[in-house]
Amino acid sequence: MPAVEARCEVVILETSDLHGNVFPINYGNHEETNAGLAKIATIIQQERQKAENTLLIDNGDVLQGTPLTYHYAKFLSDKKNPLIGALNYLQYDAAIIGNHEFNYGMGLIKKAVNESDFPWLSANILDEKRTESFFGPPYVIKEFENGLRVAVLGVTTHYIPNWENPSHIEGLHFADVFETTRKWVKFLQGNETYDLLVVSYHGGFERDLSSGEPTESLTGENQGYRLCHEIEGIDVLLTGHQHRRIMENVNGITVIQPGSNGQAIGKITIQFQLDDDKWRIVGNAAELVEVDDSTATDRNVLALAEEFERQTQEWLDQTIGEIVGDMTVYSAFEVRIMDHPLIEFINRVQMDAAGVDISSTALFHNESPGFSNHVTMRDIVSNYIYPNTLKVIRISGQDLKGALEKCATYFTLDDHNQIKVNPAFAEPKPQHYNYDMWEGIEYELNISNPVGARVVKLNYHGKPVNFSNHYDVVMNNYRAGGGGDYEMFKDKPVIKDIQTDMTEILADYFLKRKTVIASCDGNWRVRV
Repeated sequence: MPAVEARCEVVILETSDLHGNVFPINYGNHEETNAGLAKIATIIQQERQKAENTLLIDNGDVLQGTPLTYHYAKFLSDKKNPLIGALNYLQYDAAIIGNHEFNYGMGLIKKAVNESDFPWLSANILDEKRTESFFGPPYVIKEFENGLRVAVLGVTTHYIPNWENPSHIEGLHFADVFETTRKWVKFLQGNETYDLLVVSYHGGFERDLSSGEPTESLTGENQGYRLCHEIEGIDVLLTGHQHRRIMENVNGITVIQPGSNGQAIGKITIQFQLDDDKWRIVGNAAELVEVDDSTATDRNVLALAEEFERQTQEWLDQTIGEIVGDMTVYSAFEVRIMDHPLIEFINRVQMDAAGVDISSTALFHNESPGFSNHVTMRDIVSNYIYPNTLKVIRISGQDLKGALEKCATYFTLDDHNQIKVNPAFAEPKPQHYNYDMWEGIEYELNISNPVGARVVKLNYHGKPVNFSNHYDVVMNNYRAGGGGDYEMFKDKPVIKDIQTDMTEILADYFLKRKTVIASCDGNWRVRV
């Protein structure tokens, strides 16, 4: 038996929030991008060639996010999942359940888990009896040829029930991440032998990593800072969910987060020395390996998804309707300060589907192009990027005002008294989707006023809203559950639950009418 070298390295590679990106393309304009699993695969192979010992982990949100995954889920889900095929080919050691894994329902995620050659970890997603992890083991231990053992514990943000369609998570219990992690770290310390403890957490940070000051409402959605400061024994914390790029040492714990969409991969190198037959950590380094123009595309990964991609592209290019007028987005900022035909159209589609006369929606991201005169499915999925459904909830006039005051926090004033976006909605994670615009009411927001007193006009059918009256309003399921800290919507009576995906509702609206006239009634504005 050969002697074991006295020193060694382990390289941990992390992908997170790939969101269904395999091909390096922008589905909105079909241009090539420096992103996607096919390019990340090249980096993985290169890193494996350089390192003797590697551990490859996906940190969640891999099964949803592109037209490829949407088309697969809706039309081809009887076939093997192309994302899982790619992860299997790349020989992932483990994956963590992300919140977006649930977006297409339990059937799809169970099928994905069954097709995987690697375990899916999430110690805090339990069966309804709360006795064991639902999707797989809470942790795995990988032993290398030199005897070094790495334990990997997986946990998932427990805030999922606040966003997800209840039917998609039926029978599951989401235990608190912090308490679960503390429990299992203690268990591992007392019951397993390992040389390195990695916690892979589909979640992010609730506080500034340097100052400890809160960077968001402390709802429990993100608990990474607390994990680092209040649990002894964690060596490495892999994070995600917030789409940030982080490579830090937090309270002695090596922390990384590699952004989103396969634009970079997280890499942590841990150095060990053998002392008295025990591996001891003697060094560590964290870095992000970026995808760039020089990164080749792995043709084998592309081949695994090629037929799915071909059918997706054909589907995307189908013309489904015409627009008379202009629904183009020229400036995302301008769309959010004054009524715009695109937002009015989406709200009116929601009102038509729900049979109510008050609706809210968002411009979900700053790259939304709006609609051209000839509308295709590509246009729809480029503008409405989430697989939301709709709910009609009954709220009071006071709730309505509270929601608008919350919307108004999206803005602040610069040094010249000009309106600008509140940095809290852009950093550390862009949250433009948490600013809503409404149809069916008339309102004005004055950003010169203090936060909480910015709604200076709020009418319904031409008369001031009565704060004691109740109104039936339609919005996406994420917002109806209080997502985005819209606490006034939580636990409100659900009058109607529309299970059809919003992209399908938009497509059906065009298919039925063929022609849509762009209109804008100017029912709201933001001013100083």
